[in-house]
Amino acid sequence: MDKKLNSSDWSKRTKKTTARLATWTILWLLTVALPAFGPPLIWGEHDLINLLAILLSVGVGIGMIIANIQHLKTQDEMMQKIQLEAMGISLGVAIVGGIAYSMMDATNLIPYDAEIGGLVALIGLTYLISVYVNIWRYK
Repeated sequence: MDKKLNSSDWSKRTKKTTARLATWTILWLLTVALPAFGPPLIWGEHDLINLLAILLSVGVGIGMIIANIQHLKTQDEMMQKIQLEAMGISLGVAIVGGIAYSMMDATNLIPYDAEIGGLVALIGLTYLISVYVNIWRYK
C-alpha cells in the first residue's frame, strides 16, 4: 500500500475496492445459482452445460477472492486486524462445525441430510458477528 496517499485518496480507494468486491460477490452469487437452478428450470441434465456453469462459477469465485484481497490491502491496520480475526474465527467454525454437522448426519443424529447451505449460512453469520464484535471491542 502506498503510504503517501492522503486520507481522502485512501477513502476513495477503499470505496472503489468495496464496490468492486460487492460487484464480484453479486456476480458470484448469480453464477452459483446457474448450476443450482439451470438444470431443473432451463437446460435439463446436460453434463457439458452443467460443467461449464460450474466452471464459470469457480472462475467468477476466483475473481471475487482476488477482489477481496485487493479490498483488504486498502484497509488500515485496525480494519485488517478485525477482518483477519473474523476470518480466523469463521474458518474455525467452518471446520469444527462442518465436521460435527457431517458426523451428525453420518450417525443419523439429525433426521435430514446435512446440506452445504446450512454450513455456508453458519460461516456467514459467524463472520458478520465477529466483525461487529471486533469493531465494538476495538473502539
